[in-house]
Amino acid sequence: MFWFHPDLERLENQIQELEYDPKLIFYGSSTFTSWKELTTIFRKHNPVNLGFGGSTLAACAWFFDRVFENIKEIDAIIIYAGDNDLADGRHPEEVILFLENLLLKIRTKYGNIKCTFISIKPSIARSYLLKSIHYTNHKIKQLLYNDDDCYFVNIYDLLLDKKGNPDGKYFEEDGLHFNSLGYQLLTKALKKHPEIFPKKILHKMF
Repeated sequence: MFWFHPDLERLENQIQELEYDPKLIFYGSSTFTSWKELTTIFRKHNPVNLGFGGSTLAACAWFFDRVFENIKEIDAIIIYAGDNDLADGRHPEEVILFLENLLLKIRTKYGNIKCTFISIKPSIARSYLLKSIHYTNHKIKQLLYNDDDCYFVNIYDLLLDKKGNPDGKYFEEDGLHFNSLGYQLLTKALKKHPEIFPKKILHKMF
């Protein structure tokens, strides 16, 4: 996984340069990396965007200790990853194991903080994986249901058209990454679940 090292170094520098105590972490793949307005939208929760492009749930778990080494306390973490694992040929059950490993590491370091998983999106570029994506989302929802401090935010169904296919209006030309409409949908989906955010409104960063 050496190809992730430049992005990991970027995250380490970003954390080192923080001028506030982060309370809400967004951790995962390019769905977060490309979300330029993220920290502004959720600024009252002192967020940090720790997305790194192309990352998998396997990579998120593997590099967790390195990425979070200098983040001492947080109140909540929101995760998006998994589609790259499936595209790499991983079985849904393997993806579940990667998530279980990641959650264990989060619990070991931070205790019973709020952990939210955003469902794997049904992108046009990966329509051939829709059955696997749907099944993986179902298994992840089942996994998180048993933990009072874990939450599952479903965006899968919101991204389908009337025929049950990925709706192109939410994606860039590559059919994989969100465009502005996709991020608007994601923002609304998250804000419908205030329980996933830190309880206290913190001092503004800006």
